[in-house]
Amino acid sequence: MSIVLATTFNPRGETGRLQQLWPQIQALYSEVIISLPPSIALEDAMVIRTLESAQNHVNGEWSHGRYMALQMAYQTGADYIHYVDMDRLLRWLETRPDELEQTIRQIQQSDCLVIGRTTAARETHPQAMRQTEAISSSLFSRLLGQELDLSAGSKGFSRSAVEYLLANIQAGRAIGADSEWVVICHRAGFKIDSLLVDGLDWEIPDRYQDTAADATRQQQMIIEYDADADNWAHRVKIAHEIVEAGMDAFERPLIETLKHSNEKEK
Repeated sequence: MSIVLATTFNPRGETGRLQQLWPQIQALYSEVIISLPPSIALEDAMVIRTLESAQNHVNGEWSHGRYMALQMAYQTGADYIHYVDMDRLLRWLETRPDELEQTIRQIQQSDCLVIGRTTAARETHPQAMRQTEAISSSLFSRLLGQELDLSAGSKGFSRSAVEYLLANIQAGRAIGADSEWVVICHRAGFKIDSLLVDGLDWEIPDRYQDTAADATRQQQMIIEYDADADNWAHRVKIAHEIVEAGMDAFERPLIETLKHSNEKEK
């Protein structure tokens, strides 16, 4: 079985870490897709283009990033796809590489694996994130009948699930993909699995650092982040988009794919 990495990346001082970790990333995945925003700095884009075997794409619209990463990953022909935000992946690989390897193996046993955060990992995030993310995750956990942490920035899919997603998801809802992708898999009849990990702890303190931030820096930045009202407003807006996209995915008609139809008839 093959598994490809589908990732979005808006570099904030992490390209040096990416270069250092690149051999390890290559060893984990059969191929790597990096979807980039239109605002990416030229120097960052040039570094990414030098990465051996990476496929990268600069999107015309920032909001198309996750859709394009998934589409390009599907086009590789891989059996499974691991979506994860690149800044999250770098921290995960630096701090808990064994857990990441175990997660990649578990993705290859599921049609839709929602990779969430343990209690310890969630507690490294500011209250502005924890409280607003709890709204969307609690809502869809109730609607889907199981506890899910939707906004940890990582999910795994089988090829058949991705084929169904690409026929039905909307390119312009980047943040809304947190709920939309899972809701559509649920409606298609794919089993939704959940895995909680420590490696998806808060990654924003890593920006412009030479390596992943330690717990002290995370805690210092939590205080700063929560003290800024603009951060709370931003996180409320994100939660609203996730709820809106997920509810729309519950209600709109879906397009059946030929492969999925055949599998249901067996």
